[in-house]
Amino acid sequence: MLLRRLALCSRSSLDLQRPICQLFSRQLTQVAHGSSFAHRSELRQAKRIVVKLGSAVVTRGDECGLALGRLASIVEQVAMLQNQGREMMIVTSGAVAFGKQRLRHEILLSQSVRQALHSGHNQLKDMSLPVLEARACAAAGQSGLMALYEAMFTQYSTCTAQVLVTNLDFHDDEKRQNLNSTLQELLRMNIVPIINTNDAVVPPPEPNSDLQGVNVISIKDNDSLAARLAVEMKADLLIALSDVEGLYNSPPGTDDAKLIDIFYPGDQQSITYGTKSRVGIGGMEAKVKAALWALQGGTSVVIANGTNPKVTGHVITDIVEGKKVGTFFSEIKPAGPTVEQQTEMARSSGRTLASLHPEQRSEIICNLAEMLTERKEEILAANKMDMDLAVNAGHLPQAMLKRLSLSPSKLNSLAIGLRQIAVAAQDSVGRVLRRTRVAHNLELEQITVPIGVLLVIFEARPDCLPQVAALAIASGNALLLKGGKEAANTNRVLHQLTQEALSLHRVTEAVQLVSTREEVEDLCRLDKMIDLIIPRGSSQLVRDIQRAAKGIPVMGHSEGICHVYVDADASIDKVIKIVRDSKCDYPAACNAMETLLIHRDILRTPLFDQIIDMLRTERVKIHAGPRFASYLTFSPSEAKSLRTEYGDLECCMEVVDSMQEAVDHIHKYGSSHTDVIITENEDTAEQFLQQLDSACVFWNASSRFADGYRFGLGAEVGISTARIHARGPVGLEGLLTTKWVLRGDGHTAADFSEHGTMKYLHENLPVTQPLAGQRDSN
Repeated sequence: MLLRRLALCSRSSLDLQRPICQLFSRQLTQVAHGSSFAHRSELRQAKRIVVKLGSAVVTRGDECGLALGRLASIVEQVAMLQNQGREMMIVTSGAVAFGKQRLRHEILLSQSVRQALHSGHNQLKDMSLPVLEARACAAAGQSGLMALYEAMFTQYSTCTAQVLVTNLDFHDDEKRQNLNSTLQELLRMNIVPIINTNDAVVPPPEPNSDLQGVNVISIKDNDSLAARLAVEMKADLLIALSDVEGLYNSPPGTDDAKLIDIFYPGDQQSITYGTKSRVGIGGMEAKVKAALWALQGGTSVVIANGTNPKVTGHVITDIVEGKKVGTFFSEIKPAGPTVEQQTEMARSSGRTLASLHPEQRSEIICNLAEMLTERKEEILAANKMDMDLAVNAGHLPQAMLKRLSLSPSKLNSLAIGLRQIAVAAQDSVGRVLRRTRVAHNLELEQITVPIGVLLVIFEARPDCLPQVAALAIASGNALLLKGGKEAANTNRVLHQLTQEALSLHRVTEAVQLVSTREEVEDLCRLDKMIDLIIPRGSSQLVRDIQRAAKGIPVMGHSEGICHVYVDADASIDKVIKIVRDSKCDYPAACNAMETLLIHRDILRTPLFDQIIDMLRTERVKIHAGPRFASYLTFSPSEAKSLRTEYGDLECCMEVVDSMQEAVDHIHKYGSSHTDVIITENEDTAEQFLQQLDSACVFWNASSRFADGYRFGLGAEVGISTARIHARGPVGLEGLLTTKWVLRGDGHTAADFSEHGTMKYLHENLPVTQPLAGQRDSN
């Protein structure tokens, strides 16, 4: 069957090389087919795509033979995109390498036979291989390369066709028209054309005719061939895969080399090119020239790495999905800075912010608090625009609309919280936690310092912006804010006010609002620029960010599965009040109750009836746990899982035999967020508080108290269920880390060696001296 499929594909390839229609009669000056995509996110719309595979991608490291694993993954991605309805074309290298492998084998075999005939001994060690001419290698390898592609694509029910071209095929009008007609018909029949230069007969490139405007491009290598072909065929996207991540501002591997995310035609002067790749005749300079030529002709271009084993299997599909992979060429330069530039500006300005006197940081926060009330009309007008757009769109649930909405009372509460943060900022950065006299005239201090650059991602909740900004300012951290598009107008105004407050001490750029089309996953890849990510939003958002941020720590909670346990000794009045508030006050919040645990002795008592009546009155849908369902003749719908975060007026109800069983249940099914016990038995309560290892554990209090404002932190950047660093509502203290400062007097480690003259004292000293920040500023 496989041989039959290969034969059919080969036959179709030969038949379709005949000209079918004369579609391409325009001159080269008329080739341009409109503008290229301006943003990466638009690449999802690409219909016709050319994938160029460089020699380093196709060949093995020894330059003899093909990298079959890489080719297989590339073929799989191309076939998948083809099956989605896109028109895929491949410009490939590899014929010379494949032929070199084949000819070397034949030469070794023939030499072995000749020596065996003449001497009777196989003296392979004395053999020397002749230098193989590239054209001969290409002639020997082209058929094998194509057969390999056909066999691979056949596994995905995709047919291929081979097209060999030279420079003359593009300069001769009739040949160019025939080539275009053939390719158009192949694409129409859902066949993937595989194009290569005919290296067996290719003439040397024409001098002084390389990439001179849109009218002329000399086919010197597969980079220029791919660019020429993409423009001729009006391709939407050209993906050039090489052995580097993309275009760097200086040769890769040098200390200051930085990968360029987006390259604009006017940026050529800022690039220093390195040497060519280990194989092939092109180099990065040739790729850039070809890419700019294609861009000028209306085709978008991405240069990316096709050899990295960690990304090879999805590099092409990632690019088409608009992810930040490689270097994207764009003709439209955005008015504002890139997110990388924003991060660098934030870090630089953040270091200045951290060096300010604590009173200066407090002054900035107080200034922002005043503007929230003084300029509330401006804020509310922007918020009304967002609310109107959200209501008209009709896709936001009521809980999200409530979060999106701002009011004068909300702004007043925000201002109060910010003033609390301003007070706390007086004793934050530079606070001495420990002071030790290690030896005579050798003192060691552990002091608090900012974490660095924070990335806070939040959904349709604009009041988050001033809260988080104030906490970052108080802790001396630089801040990147990525808000939901639903609150774009409100966020823009609030960020402007924040920058006005920061300008008081010339640190305006310490807080940046990311307003470009950056995807959250792309931001999470800036592991060398961002020190901590804090997601604020749905559990799905938090989980997505935790998966995406492989190189950056994430402070957050994946779910808020909060429990309320009603003990046998609970007070009726307290139970009704606490359960109602925990579930019904704000069911979409992460600190809302999701599972109600009932002691077995409460079943069939007036207290149990009152709990059920209250939940029914509040229209809470009850899902029965398996044990609770076994006690009832007619039970509510059984819970599909005991690990469900409903986020609505729904909850699970389950029965336990004791406080210890309740603790075991929470450890097994909870998310270590917030859990509550309601009881009048002090011993039972204390055991519950001690045994349970959730971030927040309450006795006779609603789970809704798990909030930074209610804890007196002024505000919170989020709630953490992690086991290291901050836990629970994270305020100012959670945004600080420490560093060690040692003050000596010419001490060396040798002074304390076996034959040294000094001894360790390790004498703890009082930490009542001024803050390090105050000492430095005096």
